[in-house]
Amino acid sequence: MTPTVTKIVREYAIESPQTIPVFEKFGIDYCCGGNRPLDEACAAANLNIDQVLQALDAAIAEPARPSDRELRAGSLAELISHIVRTHHSFVRAQVPEIGSLLEKVYTKHGPNHPELQQIRSTFRALGEELTLHLMKEENILFPYIERMEESVLQREPVLPPPFGTAANPVRMMEQEHDSAGSALRALRAASHDYTPPPDACTSFRALYTALTNFEKDLHQHIHLENNVLFPRALAMEAQAQRQ
Repeated sequence: MTPTVTKIVREYAIESPQTIPVFEKFGIDYCCGGNRPLDEACAAANLNIDQVLQALDAAIAEPARPSDRELRAGSLAELISHIVRTHHSFVRAQVPEIGSLLEKVYTKHGPNHPELQQIRSTFRALGEELTLHLMKEENILFPYIERMEESVLQREPVLPPPFGTAANPVRMMEQEHDSAGSALRALRAASHDYTPPPDACTSFRALYTALTNFEKDLHQHIHLENNVLFPRALAMEAQAQRQ
């Protein structure tokens, strides 16, 4: 695949997962805001399109990892298992750890760095929202997708879900993903792209590193759901309803 300026950003991430680190490096949204052409995304971020195209070309030349191919071609149940084991577990582990570190840094540096108040409140709200979000996915949407896939594979009728169609909870999950994406952008803006101030202690620097890693993982998490899992599940449901 040759990179083009008119190709939709999320299509790069779907077709060539090797490009995801490039989007992370340049700060291009490939998950929540990935439904726009590359040239528009670069213009919005004041990026040199030629530099981005060159980086994408180099990334695409690298072979995709087996795990990436398996996630796109494997069963929906396997994809859900990967999301829960890898990304849901990461969120559950990191929210309290980052929260504790943030309180420590805020207590020490808050008076001299008022931006920490915004970071603290934004991350706290994000953590609470994500905790409920994961529960809804694991207890409502994901079990339905798994049962639906099993019925389709066994050529049995798909039992109608209590929410009418998977499109309804999917729409809600995507709205919550958008909210999480807005929170991530607010955290990055308040922290000046996670740049520690000159007087930052080791804990302060560790906090910004942890928030950076949290952002990267959540981007990949949302990408797998919005751009891979949900479209495949909705297509399967539509096909089952036609049969």
